[in-house]
Amino acid sequence: MRVSHMLSSFITILVLHCLLLSTFVSCSSHGEITGSTNHKNMKGNAHKLSSQMISYVAVHGLLLWGSMGFLLPVGILTVRMANKEEAGRRVKVLFYLHAILQILAVLLATVGAVMSIKNFENSFSNHHQRLGLALYAAIWMQTFIGFFRPPRGTKRRNTWYLTHWIIGTVTSMMGIINIYTGLKAYHKKTSRNTGIWTILFTAEIIFIAFFYLFQDKWEYIQKQGLILGNDNNNPQQQPAPASDQDQEINVSTQRDNQKACTAKRNALRNLFD
Repeated sequence: MRVSHMLSSFITILVLHCLLLSTFVSCSSHGEITGSTNHKNMKGNAHKLSSQMISYVAVHGLLLWGSMGFLLPVGILTVRMANKEEAGRRVKVLFYLHAILQILAVLLATVGAVMSIKNFENSFSNHHQRLGLALYAAIWMQTFIGFFRPPRGTKRRNTWYLTHWIIGTVTSMMGIINIYTGLKAYHKKTSRNTGIWTILFTAEIIFIAFFYLFQDKWEYIQKQGLILGNDNNNPQQQPAPASDQDQEINVSTQRDNQKACTAKRNALRNLFD
């Protein structure tokens, strides 16, 4: 109950924060439009609007970077970790973490979409805008699919799981691609160098991909370490010393063998003598 209460409170705060941010964007855009009243002020506001527009583009890119380029992939990693754990508190924590990350991703993408609609020219004449619109629809569809999860053991569960997995994976991959197209569009519109941002984003994606692949091998590595540890802790055992009863049996057997050999030698001697 405590975790659920904290989760609901956290989501409420995020929603209010996003609404305030979108309201601020709307008021700023409206103030810039109504501020141009004469020819002299129009020139000054034109330069100011251009600078403000560049800032809006940068904020839009950072929001979508955090949403599509970080929170969605990390959310996928957390739910994969939960699937590999046995039922317990750790699984619940990872599941709630997955839900929080995905909700944050949707909220950030929504704020970025609001900024795009209010401040940018949305002619959808380039691949970045078209793909962004498709991703925005896909991320909300994925959210609704996640909320309407059927219970385990039902026939619809397999269909739901496959659909949720495909949409989530494709959306995350296409979102990463669209961030690269956004960096290219930002460079084209502002003539600013985006090489450092491209390198940082590529390094982040490589790290996430490595961790994604490492998850499949971690259990195997753990098993190998366990087997090796057992081999080191259990060296080849030496044969246990014989008990007193076994020693008496061995001595008696040796005496019988000696008597038999002596009898055979005596018999041979009597035969040839």
